[in-house]
Amino acid sequence: MQPCPWGKVKCEDGRVLTIGQLAGYVGVTAKTIRVYHAKGLLPEPERDRSGYRRYRASDAVELIKIRTLAEAGVPLARIRELRAGDGFAAALRQIDDDLAARIAGLQATRSRLRRLASGRLSPLPDEVVAYLERLPGLGFSERWVTLQNDLWTLVFATHPETARRNFRDQAGMLDSPELLSLVLEYDRVHDLDSQDPRVDALASKLVSATRARYGGELPAYERGSAIPALVQGAVNASSPAWRRVDVLLRERLGFRHPDARL
Repeated sequence: MQPCPWGKVKCEDGRVLTIGQLAGYVGVTAKTIRVYHAKGLLPEPERDRSGYRRYRASDAVELIKIRTLAEAGVPLARIRELRAGDGFAAALRQIDDDLAARIAGLQATRSRLRRLASGRLSPLPDEVVAYLERLPGLGFSERWVTLQNDLWTLVFATHPETARRNFRDQAGMLDSPELLSLVLEYDRVHDLDSQDPRVDALASKLVSATRARYGGELPAYERGSAIPALVQGAVNASSPAWRRVDVLLRERLGFRHPDARL
């Protein structure tokens, strides 16, 4: 390969490229190539006697690889690690797995956006939406469904992992005729006077069912969180009868922490 003549800016030797030519062939900008040089992704080539960078075919191949990784969403710092280390194929497989997870997340977001566009204004996971849609057919009041929607929205927004566990536990009650009957009864005592004997009777049945279902280990949120008390406060505020049930449950089950819940 012959060097460019002294003082000649443009070299016509087809075996080397200027930065502008390289950028045009690969589909990036000259500025991008300079950034890759600065970040150590693409080694700077030797300059000719006029001070201009001269790139060869190997430089173009390396630049194409870097561009491909960047277009796939790989951060530049990660690209530098991949180019410098061993296990390149394994690293690319990991990146592919990460992209698959991101795609799944984007698809879930797209599904939620479609629900919003159709007027179903709920940020809840699909399984929770399906659960809420099932409640009216089981005999639950519209008031109960609305309350459940609002409270699960709050809990999933603040404690998503704990919310998933406790939601699945609560949703499983619908598959038990005895537990379903108790939850329906809880919904229906909403309008009763707090001193109505039926309220105390329901509390007794709930205590027995809770002990049979959980023993001494009740589901709970993260210790110190204000959300469980906020949720229970919203429930109690909507009905004196429900507040009475909560008081009786706490007394009879001996709750030690305000974050314990049924």
